[in-house]
Amino acid sequence: MEKTINFTVIENGIQIPIATRHGSYPSLMYLLKEELQLESFGECGGVGRCATCVVTTKGISGNSALKDRNEPVTLSKLGFHEAAIRLSCQIHITADLNGAEIRILEL
Repeated sequence: MEKTINFTVIENGIQIPIATRHGSYPSLMYLLKEELQLESFGECGGVGRCATCVVTTKGISGNSALKDRNEPVTLSKLGFHEAAIRLSCQIHITADLNGAEIRILEL
């Protein structure tokens, strides 16, 4: 049986507990967009180029903690170089998120 993945999202200072399953959404961006009804979030559709889905992360482990594809370039263009700042479209819904804290950044 597949385990539930539990993590916390912080939007505008409000903590929102999330419970989901592995692969339930194509990426964290889609989960956040649907569950929190975020407008103007993830405008490029998840290809890692628009940076409208920027989040800070705490407690993500494993491969989900690694940046690849377009993510490092997109973030550096905005002046973000910290490991904890991520594009949510590049984070998959896996057990690596269990217990994590995700804070939505307002750009």
